[in-house]
Amino acid sequence: MSVRSRRAENTGFVCGHCAADVPANTDGHYRNHCPFCLWSLHVDDLPGDRASDCRALMEPVGLVEKSGKGWQVVHRCTACGHRQPNRLVRDGDAPDDLDLVLSLPWL
Repeated sequence: MSVRSRRAENTGFVCGHCAADVPANTDGHYRNHCPFCLWSLHVDDLPGDRASDCRALMEPVGLVEKSGKGWQVVHRCTACGHRQPNRLVRDGDAPDDLDLVLSLPWL
């Protein structure tokens, strides 16, 4: 198993839900969801491990607030039901659509 650098993991991608071109995050964190539709992919078993074999789309289902991390979008896997909170991207080239974020229910 090769060790990947944080830089190698933080790359742009094409959203599997809305097909938007999503740029790499520039705030020092991984970008793990589309800033335009907020959908994600089930790639982690634990945050950042990229160990999941599922790879299904994850729907944004709500918001939570975590101490030290602020607001997070909660994603639910459309295949297996796994839930994962993910940090919002507030700065950089493509911040998360705040109107979409605020349309999500608080969990």
